[in-house]
Amino acid sequence: MAKAIHTMIRVLDEARSVDFYRKAFGLDVAERLDFETFTLVYLSNAEAELEVELTVNKGRQEPYALGDGYGHLAVSVADLDSEHDRLGALGLGPKKIVEFNRDGALLARFFFIEDPDGYKIEVLQRQGRFR
Repeated sequence: MAKAIHTMIRVLDEARSVDFYRKAFGLDVAERLDFETFTLVYLSNAEAELEVELTVNKGRQEPYALGDGYGHLAVSVADLDSEHDRLGALGLGPKKIVEFNRDGALLARFFFIEDPDGYKIEVLQRQGRFR
């Protein structure tokens, strides 16, 4: 059976992205692999085995076109309101908290935030299937 181990995104500025993911989600550099034309930076924390791989293509100056195919990365937190307040206080611009109901019952509470390259990240309250 397959096991998800990482998701990869291309970023322009390694330091800016590492700083964002550390502040926003407590992800630290687990490993950094430097090559002639690109660098791979693996970010992780003790909460989950899944890592975020940042790919930095050396010499790239223009932002990546995210296109209309990319959706989002999702993370769950124990206290959505506190995380929303914390991210706002850091100046990271979380969007408004949304309550998503189905058949009269709360399915999910969440908000979105964007990283420095415009990638959307959904932050969900831990409950139900979103553990």
